[in-house]
Amino acid sequence: MSQPVAHLQNLRYRYTAAGPRWVLEEINLRVEPGEYLLVCGASGSGKSTLCRTFNGLIPHFHGGRLEGRVRVAGLETREHPVSELFAHVGMVFQNPEAQLFNSTVARELAFGLESLGLPPAEIVRRVEESAATVGIAHLLDRNPHELSGGEQQLVAIAAALALRPALIVLDEPYASLDPANVRRVRAALREVHRRGTAIVVTEHRLQHVVADADRMVVLHQGRIVLDGPPRRVLAEELAPFGLNLPPVVRVAQALGLPEVPLTVEELAPALDGRALPPEVLPSRSAPGPAGGAPVLQVEGVTFAFGRTPVLRGVDLTLRAGECLALVGANGSGKTTLIKQFNGLYRPRRGRVVVLGRETRRAKVSQLARHVGMAFQNPNDQFFRFRVREEIEVGARALGRYDEGWLRELVALFHLEPLLERSPYRLSEGEKKRVAFASALAARPEVLVLDEPTTGQDWPFRRALGELLAALRARGQTVVLVTHDLEFAERCADRWVVLAGGEVVANGDPWEVMADEAAMSRAGLEPTQGFRIQALTLPAGG
Repeated sequence: MSQPVAHLQNLRYRYTAAGPRWVLEEINLRVEPGEYLLVCGASGSGKSTLCRTFNGLIPHFHGGRLEGRVRVAGLETREHPVSELFAHVGMVFQNPEAQLFNSTVARELAFGLESLGLPPAEIVRRVEESAATVGIAHLLDRNPHELSGGEQQLVAIAAALALRPALIVLDEPYASLDPANVRRVRAALREVHRRGTAIVVTEHRLQHVVADADRMVVLHQGRIVLDGPPRRVLAEELAPFGLNLPPVVRVAQALGLPEVPLTVEELAPALDGRALPPEVLPSRSAPGPAGGAPVLQVEGVTFAFGRTPVLRGVDLTLRAGECLALVGANGSGKTTLIKQFNGLYRPRRGRVVVLGRETRRAKVSQLARHVGMAFQNPNDQFFRFRVREEIEVGARALGRYDEGWLRELVALFHLEPLLERSPYRLSEGEKKRVAFASALAARPEVLVLDEPTTGQDWPFRRALGELLAALRARGQTVVLVTHDLEFAERCADRWVVLAGGEVVANGDPWEVMADEAAMSRAGLEPTQGFRIQALTLPAGG
């Protein structure tokens, strides 16, 4: 048997030496050269912690108590510094901004290569090659901190690929990417896998990875509970572990197929016009109240950063009680548009009207009473040192403090154990939940959530969907900015598609997904559920 590229033996870990619980327990795991391993599990199951053991961040950076052995490329991680291990392990974190610190994308990609002492010509070649592989060659001269979250993720992935390590570890790499970039990165990872690089990926949305992986490991409460080929693991009952089966697997089980399919193409021959039980695929969102009063209007809005146009003549009306999903490629202008809603950005041309008041004539603090927002990166909106204070402060400042409502939010988002902790020291998923609760605390008429499901498991996404439905029933408008089209398909009654700063489609989610020209222009792909349903329709149906 060949030497594994990574070998974890009897691993136990907790973040404080005398902490109350082990985050990882009895982990025994071999990653073979050239193996593609998918690690999945509910939020808090230990996935991100496991990733940090591969490159020595645990224990060298995070400290705590580590028992057992972790060897990577034959090196004991406990005995070798992170600076030595990084030549063997490329790491892409859940929050890409946390690992970007150079002034240009080109310098970011070159930084690790320079640390390895490679010749300048080789560095230039690898920078250009990795940038082309993930489609960011046009960004090489840009500042990474001025890019969208998805573009930052692509930069982090390209930097890891440029190192050509024996092992690449990616923690939720697709969470911030649009479908076109998911496809591009999947292809890049398949290629480096073909060349013999081992890959470890964590992911909640299994349909993005199961067809690529050789092996699938399920973590639950810090322990490995399932380990095997994806088809075999997907045949098990995964709901107790906080996982939702991909639509193709649910359909196959409902039809009693003997083998688990991993793609729509594998499932298609078995459909053959067969009707599907209605409970197999997610039901679509119930339409919002017909003819609800307009609460926010965007009229001919144009906006630019310097000479770079970002929004071009955008028109949009939001009505009371509707849930609108704003979708489009990374860098299409989605986040820039929602920052027009509460006055963080002001239009160069056109206007934005919130509850009859033009944003040009209102302060951000006044607009915050009516438009609550949870940003893509929660760190951007935290400014208190305890979670309890972070949730309460906005509602108190706006004169909308309601202790009963805040208790409901704390329970809904499972924040009780976190109330006395610093929001800055939470996991990415926990930070998201705090940001959602803060945005809802003042009961704004319009709630805007920027990438709300990033890094969140199925139980949380289901609970969030139920909450949004309850809010809409009370007449509140909800705006989702998301790449999670499956979530948008279930929760939104209208999609607005942006491409190049322009609205290219606006309507019912299934009508939008059926518009091939608009979807292609926006770099989007229909959901698995839509594609499966389309295969069951009669020709011309």
